[in-house]
Amino acid sequence: MDIDTRHFGKITIKDEDIIDFPEGIPGFEGTKKFVLLDDGDKSSPFRWLQGVDNPELALVLIDPRYFKPNYVVDVNDADVEILDIKDTDKVLVYSIVVIPEDVSKMTANLKAPVLINTENRTGKQVVTENNDYKVRHYIMEELKLIGGQV
Repeated sequence: MDIDTRHFGKITIKDEDIIDFPEGIPGFEGTKKFVLLDDGDKSSPFRWLQGVDNPELALVLIDPRYFKPNYVVDVNDADVEILDIKDTDKVLVYSIVVIPEDVSKMTANLKAPVLINTENRTGKQVVTENNDYKVRHYIMEELKLIGGQV
């Protein structure tokens, strides 16, 4: 299937790569189908959650464990059931990144990670029950400390 995206131009995706977000993502509830993209640089910690049924939408993602190795997702049983998680090793964990004009103020949402069950290609943005995590966690200094690409 070909889609004409806002940020990546025309791309071809396979049906088996489409991830279903039955509830959409808060703020983008109308977009239910996404695909994970990278820019071809495997060393980059960033990925994009590209809308399939809304090609104008692409969210920047990062695995929070890249800069916060002890990050733990603690979600409720209802979210586990919605995602039909049987094996936590088959679940990808991402934080949505906001990149403002002043890149030094880049943030990741640690409070509400995006989980993707790779077994059934289902995703959901969940709210972790850990109150230590913030919606706007500044990540630029942490990325610099570990030598991450920005």
